[in-house]
This record gives sequence, structure tokens and C-alpha cells, in this order.
Amino acid sequence: MTKPLLTVRGLKKYFPIKQGLLKKTVGYYKAVDGVSFEINEGETFGLVGESGCGKTTVGKSILRLTEPTDGEILLEGRDIRRMDREALRQERKNMQIIFQDPYGSLNPRMTIEDIIAEPLKKHKLVQGDQLAKQVETILSTVGLSKKEMRKYPHEFSGGQRQRIVIARALAVKPKLIVCDEPVSALDVSVQAQILNLMQDLQKEMGVAYLFIAHGMPVVQHISQRVGVMYLGKLVEIAPSSEIFSHAMHPYSKALMSAVPEPDPTIRKKRIILSGEVPNLADPPPGCLFSTRCPHCTQRCLTECPQLREVKEGHWVACHLMDTVERAAE
Repeated sequence: MTKPLLTVRGLKKYFPIKQGLLKKTVGYYKAVDGVSFEINEGETFGLVGESGCGKTTVGKSILRLTEPTDGEILLEGRDIRRMDREALRQERKNMQIIFQDPYGSLNPRMTIEDIIAEPLKKHKLVQGDQLAKQVETILSTVGLSKKEMRKYPHEFSGGQRQRIVIARALAVKPKLIVCDEPVSALDVSVQAQILNLMQDLQKEMGVAYLFIAHGMPVVQHISQRVGVMYLGKLVEIAPSSEIFSHAMHPYSKALMSAVPEPDPTIRKKRIILSGEVPNLADPPPGCLFSTRCPHCTQRCLTECPQLREVKEGHWVACHLMDTVERAAE
């Protein structure tokens, strides 16, 4: 059995709400509230949900680009949250990120050679005459030639810039890469090229991906397992094939119903959600989805459901599962 590379337990990130001249804290916005999951070595774990559900905050909290409020983040058993500044700096080579905007994440005043060489120099992995050769090797890995090394980011297309961002992330040979909407800013044809490149590099290097996206077909294509987030909480985790064909949580079903069907002869019923999205600064006491759920009961209004395994590898946080299990018995 493959051992977990990354283990996240009870991850929370609360942002303080301040008011008045003295900026007194009057409450907290619960962007991430008790998220737990694992990523295995060489696996792609997709994280999906509506905009504002906390996906990106989860990714940044894992890397401590934003400091978590609570929870455990274990990379091969090492607690990222307990590391001091120097220990975290040393650990950075094992954890990298691909940002959504390839142009905004590249320094316009640096050449591509300098951009890719920077992490190698910071971690003292390659020095001297070998540095340029290593940069050339890394560029060739993502399909770019050494003649591109002296160019600047503005001289490349969006797809080429994303290849450069991937090359920079791979330069230090990380074990985990957080991919924050890595292809959403690209054309569909270019998206396919980047996704295929990422899969090829994963097979070659054994790197694991936390793939954050809201485009369902993209997640379905690249992920082995998928977690569905709703307002800071995970509501369902399952293998990719399982969740796209047999989603169990009402919110997951609504998301999957919006996935375009390539076969025009197949007509799929679209689930349109109604109701108001609750305020995370003052969330309801029960299930956060109760204000939009067509199956809401009195229990949902008072008791928040917890993730539990309803079948092997399939976890759901919904009181409706109790009714389904009783009917099966």
C-alpha cells in the first residue's frame, strides 16, 4: 500500500474581522474550517468547488504562504507547522507551487535563465559552471530550448510562460507541487498540452500534485482522487471515476451535473441550486449547505455533518447518508 506523502488534519484558517478606529477584532471569517485529507506519493489529488470556497487558502496554508490558524500538516511525517524559519526554508525544496497567473508569477526584469536558476542557487543544489547546464536540462524537460534562456517573460506566449513556471517548480526536484488553477488562464488547446506535460513529468519524476481547480473536465482528466469543498469544509472525497459517476453529496451532484457531456445524444439533468449562500463570518449552526439543499431536514439545521466513509475510499459529510444506509439494510 502506498504511504501518504502529505497528511492534513483539521486544517483551519480564520481571518480576523476588525472594526472601529482601534481596529478591534469583532469576529472571524472561517475561510478553511477543519479540512482533513491525504495525498499519496506520485498521486494527483483534485480539490474542487465554487469560487470562494477556500481551495486556494488550503493550498497556501499547506505551504505556509499564509499561516494556518490550527491543524496539522505532515509531509512524510514532518510537521510543517512546527518548523522554524530556517527549517521551513530547507523544506521548501520538497514543496513547490504553480500559480494561476503565469505572467504575474514571473519577475519581468529577470531572464528565464535567472528565474529557473534562482531556486537552485537559493538551496545550493547546483553552483558554478554546472548551473547553466542544469537550467538548459530543466528547460528541455518542459519542451523549451536553450536559445530561450536569455529571453524575458513578456517574449513568451501564455502556454510557454506556464511551462517556465512548471520548470521553476521542478528545478529543485520537489515531492509535492500545489497547482493553483494552473491552466484556467490558458486556451483549451494549450490546456491539453500543459496537462499532458504535467502527467508525463509526474510519471518520470514521481511528484505528487494537489490540483486546485473549478473546471471539472480538467480535474476529471488529471486526478486520481477528488475532494469537493463547500464554504471551507470538505463535503466529499472519492476516487475520480467514482465521484464523477456516483457523487453522493447534494452539492457534489449539482457540481457534476454542470460537467459538459461530450456525447450529444446523452441528455443529463442539470441541477440548479436555489437559496442563499451563508455568511462565513456568522455561519448557521448546522450544515452550511442547508440553505441551498433540496433535501434539508430539521437535523441539518442544528447538527453539522462530519466526513465518514460510506463505502471503501468514498467519504461523505451528509446526514442523508444515514437514510440511504438504513434503506440498504
